[in-house]
Amino acid sequence: MPTYLSPGVYVEEVAGGSRPIEGVGTSVAAFVGLAPTGPLNEPTLVTNWSQYVAAFGEFTEEYYLAHSVYGFFNNGGSAAYVVRVGGGPTAARTSAPRALPDGEPTQLGTFRVAALGNGGARNGGLTVEVGDPTGEGPDDRFTLIVKDGDTVAESFDVSARKGGRNYVVAQVRQRSKLITVDEAAPAAQLARPANQSLSLPSPPAPVLTAVAPLSSGQFLGDSAERTGFGGLEAIDEISMVAVPDLMAAYERGAIDLDGVKAVQLGMIAHCEQMGDRMALLDPPPGLNVKQVRQWRQETAGYDTPYGAVYYPWLKVFDPAGGQQRIVPPSGHLAGIWARNDSERGVHKAPANEVVRGAVDLELQLTRNEQDLLNPVGVNCIRAFAGRGIRVWGARTVASDPAWRYLNVRRYFNYVEESILIGTQWVVFEPNDEALWARIRRNISAFLVNEWRAGALFGSRPEDAFYVKCDAETNTPESVDAGRVVCEVGIAPVKPAEFVVFRLAQFSGGAGELTSL
Repeated sequence: MPTYLSPGVYVEEVAGGSRPIEGVGTSVAAFVGLAPTGPLNEPTLVTNWSQYVAAFGEFTEEYYLAHSVYGFFNNGGSAAYVVRVGGGPTAARTSAPRALPDGEPTQLGTFRVAALGNGGARNGGLTVEVGDPTGEGPDDRFTLIVKDGDTVAESFDVSARKGGRNYVVAQVRQRSKLITVDEAAPAAQLARPANQSLSLPSPPAPVLTAVAPLSSGQFLGDSAERTGFGGLEAIDEISMVAVPDLMAAYERGAIDLDGVKAVQLGMIAHCEQMGDRMALLDPPPGLNVKQVRQWRQETAGYDTPYGAVYYPWLKVFDPAGGQQRIVPPSGHLAGIWARNDSERGVHKAPANEVVRGAVDLELQLTRNEQDLLNPVGVNCIRAFAGRGIRVWGARTVASDPAWRYLNVRRYFNYVEESILIGTQWVVFEPNDEALWARIRRNISAFLVNEWRAGALFGSRPEDAFYVKCDAETNTPESVDAGRVVCEVGIAPVKPAEFVVFRLAQFSGGAGELTSL
C-alpha cells in the first residue's frame, strides 16, 4: 500500500479485474528434409515460396522437401520452419563434389560457369552458348545451351533475376549434370550476359573421399546440439511436423523400413513430449490397399493421438523434370490443416477439403477399399467426379476412442496452450480465494467465446464446459506446497463422419410409414 503523508487527492492505477486469454496459433508447420543448399540443422522460418527458394533452392529430382513446402503454401499454409539435414544432392550417392571445381571457371558476364567434375563430357570439350529466349520475355531472360562437342546436351530457359522461379544459378545447379553456375557479382549488380559462345576448361579429376551415409539419426538429431527434431524443441509456435524426405532416403536405399519406423517413432515421441504438435506420417511408396493396411497394423503399429497417416501419395506437376511426379502427401496436408484452421477453426475436422496442386493420385480408391483403411486410422485421399481430389478422413492413429478424431486432439492442444500462455500472470500471486475467482472468471470467459464459435458441444455454456478452482481443488496442503490447482472440463464437437438418412415410404393420410 502507498504511504500518504500530507492531505490531498491521490490518483492510483490498479490492475484490471480481467486478463483475457487469447487463442494461440495452430498453423505453423515444421519440415525436416533434404535440399541442395541452405543452412544445415538450423530451423529457418519461411513465410512464402520465394523465401524458401532463396534459402534452400528450387525443386530437385532427388528430394521431396521442395514439393512438400510448395504444397504447404499452395494449400493455405502461411509459415513454416525448415530444417535441412544430410547435405547436398550428391552427398549420399557420389563422392565427387557438386560445387565449382578447383579449376579455372569461365566468366560469363556477372556469372561464373564451370564444368562439373562428375559431369563427364563424352564427345569432346564442353561449350556454353548464351542466346535470346525462345519467345518474347523480360530483359533478364535468356537461353543457356550446353554442347558436348557438336551435340546439344542441355538447354535451359533461365533468368538473371535472383529469387525468380527460373533463376539461372538455381536452375543449373538443380538440373544440369554437366556444368554449374555461380554468382560473380553482388545480387544487386547481376545482369543478363551478352549473347556469346564460350569453351569450358576441362575440370580436374575428382578426388574420391568417404562420404558419411544418410541415416535415421540425422533426421532424429539431438536436442543438445539442436539438430534434426531436436532443433525444433526451442520453437514454441510449431503445431505440426512433417518429414517427407524420409521416403526419399528409403527409395534410395539409404534407410530401410526399420529406419523409417525409427524416424517416425521419433517424430511421434517429439510431438508427445512437446504436447502441442502433431506428426504427419507418410506411408512408404508404392503400396496397394492390402499392403498399406498391413504396414499400418503390423509393421508400424503406431498408437498415438499425436499422429495421423494419409494415403495414397499425390501426383503433382514437377517443374524440374517437366512432367508429373508422385510425392508424399504430408506437406499438402499440413497446408490443408492450416487452411482449415484459418477458414473454419481448429475445432473443425480438416477433411472434405480439396487438395490444391494434386493432378491425380498414385492409386484411385473405392469405398470398399476405404472400408478397410478408415477403421485402422489411415485417412484416405480420394477423387470424386465433379468435386476434385479431396481429403476423406480425419482420424489419428490412436486406439483410444476418446482421441479418435484429429480435430479433438488438435483442439485440446489449442486450448491447453492458450490457457498456459494466457495465465502466466498467476505465478507468484497471493494464493487465496480472490485469485481462484479471477482464474475461474478468465478461463470461463475464454471458453464462452469458444462455445459461441461452435467449438464446444452443448446448448448452454454450462453444458459445454466447467471450470473448478476453489477450496476443494486447493487444499491447505496444496496451498502450503505453493500450488494452484484448477480443473477444466470441455465437451469438444465431434465430426459427422457417418451421415445416415433413414427413408421411409409414406402410405397416405393415415400416418402409417413403410420402411424401405
